[in-house]
Amino acid sequence: MTRRILAAMLLLASSLSLYAATQAPAKPQSVPRTGFRAEFLASLADVEEKITELATATPQEKMSWRPAEGVRSFGEVYMHVAGGNYFLASFVGGKTPADVPKDLEKITDKQKMLAEMKRSFDHLRKIALAQSEAGLEKKVRLFGSTTSYRGVYVTMLNHHHEHLGQGIAYARMNGITPPWSR
Repeated sequence: MTRRILAAMLLLASSLSLYAATQAPAKPQSVPRTGFRAEFLASLADVEEKITELATATPQEKMSWRPAEGVRSFGEVYMHVAGGNYFLASFVGGKTPADVPKDLEKITDKQKMLAEMKRSFDHLRKIALAQSEAGLEKKVRLFGSTTSYRGVYVTMLNHHHEHLGQGIAYARMNGITPPWSR
């Protein structure tokens, strides 16, 4: 009887060990500490935090506000940033996930906007982490000019800061103080 219990316990332990090994999360890619990608990822984290804080501070009823006809609303700006993350990543080999809504700028619910922005920044970070430093020299055509993958990443940051500035202006026009400047 004792042998049967011992055998059952060994079988159970090995099964649990095998199960745990198959359920272990994939090893995350290491974040570079030096080089261009490290600098890009640090800048990306900073601008993502500010855009997200500003979007979070913007009341739902203001998401449709626009300073003039024909100009993007608050919400459209935030969703334009998310769409830009996918679009610009495509120039450095990123594939937009199939389930990304085709027209992000039509999303009007604030919580859905925040979720889509987070997902787009996560996607962009994943693409940058998969990139090698040497691969940054690869040439690509971007908006009619030849640049490097590094140039595309710089364009991404420029795009983020352009629309962060736009969001700050919109916020100030509506009496919203950017959270980091309080």
